Amino acid sequence: MREINAKQITEVVKKLCIDANLYLGEDVLAAFDRGEKMEESPVGKEVFQQLKENARIAREEKVAMCQDTGLAVVFVEVGQDVHIVGGDFNAAVNQGVRQGYQEGYLRKSACHCFTRANTKDNTPATIHLEMVPGDKVKITVAPKGGGSENMSMVNMLSPSEGIEGLKKRVVEWVKEAGSNPCPPVVVGVGIGGTFEQAALIAKKALLRPLGQKNPDPQLAAMEEDLLTRINNLGIGPQGLGGRITALAVHVQMIPCHIASFPMAVNINCHAHRHKEAVI
Repeated sequence: MREINAKQITEVVKKLCIDANLYLGEDVLAAFDRGEKMEESPVGKEVFQQLKENARIAREEKVAMCQDTGLAVVFVEVGQDVHIVGGDFNAAVNQGVRQGYQEGYLRKSACHCFTRANTKDNTPATIHLEMVPGDKVKITVAPKGGGSENMSMVNMLSPSEGIEGLKKRVVEWVKEAGSNPCPPVVVGVGIGGTFEQAALIAKKALLRPLGQKNPDPQLAAMEEDLLTRINNLGIGPQGLGGRITALAVHVQMIPCHIASFPMAVNINCHAHRHKEAVI
């Protein structure tokens, strides 16, 4: 049994909160380059140039790439041979979020649902915990801004709607979202499971590196088709018109009940933020 101190969890989460908000991933920057080359609209091309400049300023001056630094969504894979010592695990994660948002000068967005009173430290974090084989802990922090998170949906389709019906719902939803999630977006689609599982796997699908193909050939073809249909909507970068509305579509699927066909869409804005570390 390997022991990991809760203080180490806090330190890692703190760093990931800061890094995710300051340093855009190389896969996203490469997607910006591809998008700029493919974009037919002069205004759209200019938007891509501005997004790359914004990422450069954030990286070099160590400031948040977007004023909405999001709620802290934390995915954790804990090895079954790990024992957390020196404190409570959830408290350690929340302390990491608290310190990261304070020391990184990141906006605190968590508030009471009714009074709208701010919690003042961006806690509590949303923690998704999964037990896996091994003696390591993998932590992924994915700050989620309100503009993109608001453009999410879960739909319990009829099994008779099939693949084509599902695709239609996804494209219609992205069209309805329009410029609200700050395109070019990344679209996560979760299929199967139950009501809550569809939403979770849609969000987890966003963590796959941009440009990496789905290992399932059927889902890879679906992603490509959905990306084409979405980019034919004409919404374009920042909703100003153009070819590139989405940088990628990521689909994840698990089995569902014979009487059900759950699906969910979770959209990330162009600030496609997430960082991970393994302890």
